Amino acid sequence: MEQAQEHVKRKVAMVFVAHPDDAEFGSAGTVAVWAREGWDVYYVIITDGGAGGPDDATDVSPEARRRISETRKAEQRAAGEILGLADVIFLDYPDGQLQPTLELRRDIVRLIRTYRPERIISPCPDRVWEPVYNVRRHHPDHLAAGEAVMAAVYPAPQNPWDFPELLAEGLQPHKVSEIYVTGAPVLNYAVDISETIDLKIAALRAHQSQLGDHFDQIERMVRTWAADRGARHGMAYAEEFHRIINW
Repeated sequence: MEQAQEHVKRKVAMVFVAHPDDAEFGSAGTVAVWAREGWDVYYVIITDGGAGGPDDATDVSPEARRRISETRKAEQRAAGEILGLADVIFLDYPDGQLQPTLELRRDIVRLIRTYRPERIISPCPDRVWEPVYNVRRHHPDHLAAGEAVMAAVYPAPQNPWDFPELLAEGLQPHKVSEIYVTGAPVLNYAVDISETIDLKIAALRAHQSQLGDHFDQIERMVRTWAADRGARHGMAYAEEFHRIINW
C-alpha cells in the first residue's frame, strides 16, 4: 500500500517528439525547470532517427541508417542526462515516413496509461504561415507526430472504451491534466528558463552529429530566440507554448 501511495504522489511529465534533438530545440529549458522541481520527465522519441545523415550521402543502406540511428539515440540519451530526465523512450518508427496512424495513437495511449503523466508536451500538428513559413520546422514527421499526439491525448487515455485491448494489458484509464504545444499558431503561456538556458544549450551540444559543424551559430540563434520570447514576458529567457487544461 505504501508503494502504491508513493506512485500516486509522483509528478510525471512526458515529452513527445518525432526525432532526437527536436525536444531540445522546443522545450529543453522547460524540461530542466520541471526536473529541478522534482518532476519525473520522460522523452518519447517516435522515430528511430535513421534518416538524419548528410544531404550528400551516397550510402543510404539499412546498415548506414542503423549506424545513424544508434549515434542519434546515444546523443539523445546524453542530452537527457544533462537535463535530468527520468528516461528516454524510443518507439522506432521509420524516420522520414511517419504517419498519424491508429497504431501510433495506440502506442502513445499505452505509454500515457503506463507512465500516467499529469503533463504532456506535444509538437504542433498545424502549419504556421506567419510571419513567414519555416520549412525546417514543418518537417512532415513533426506534423505527423503532433497530429498523433493530439489525437491520442484525449479522450483515449481516460476512456476505457477506447483501445479495450489496453485494459486487457492491465492499463487503467488515466487523465492528462495539462498539454503544452510547441510551435503553435497561438502561444498563451511562457516558462522562465533564465536559470536553465545553459542546460538547454549543453543538451543541444550533445547532438554532435547533427549540430556540431555549426554549433556556435546554433547557440546564438537559440539564445536570441529565448531572449525574444522572454522579453515579451519580463523574463531574461523563456520558452512559449499553447497550454491546454483538460478539465
